[in-house]
Amino acid sequence: MRNKRSLEQKYIESKDEITTFLDNLFYALNSGNAKIELIQDRTADKGRVDKYTNRYMLLCLFPDKDPVEALHQELATLSADEYIETVKDIRYEKRSPLRVFCKEYGGENVYIKLRVELLKMLSSGIDNYILVLSFHYAEKSFSDNDFPYRGKR
Repeated sequence: MRNKRSLEQKYIESKDEITTFLDNLFYALNSGNAKIELIQDRTADKGRVDKYTNRYMLLCLFPDKDPVEALHQELATLSADEYIETVKDIRYEKRSPLRVFCKEYGGENVYIKLRVELLKMLSSGIDNYILVLSFHYAEKSFSDNDFPYRGKR
C-alpha cells in the first residue's frame, strides 16, 4: 500500500488565488444550483476517535439542522485569514485541488478541507459542485504560523 502522503502535493497558494477560490465558492453557494456533498463517513474515520469525524462534528455543532444547509451557511463565512494550505491529490490529476481552512467554534479548531468545481452538467441539472471532504475538530493544534494570510493585507 502506498503512503497517503506520497499521493498528495501540499503547497501555499497566493492570497489572490485564495481570494479567487473563495469568490468561486461564494458564487457556487449563491447560484441556487450547487450540489454540496459531504463525506459523512470516511474510510479514514475507521478507528478514529469520534470527536475527529465529520458526522460527530455536524451533530455537535448543528444538531437540529440539515447537514447540507449547515455546511452551506458555514462555508459562506470562510475567509482567506482561515486558509492553511492547498492539497493536490495526484490520484485525481484532472480534479481541482482541495483547499484546507481552519475555523474556530467554541474555542476549538475545526479542520475544513473542500473542493469547488464550477461546471455544467446538463443531464443532472447541476451547475456547480462542492465536495466537503473534512469538517471536523482538528486533531492537531494550529498556531498563527499555520495561517499564511491571517492578519495580512
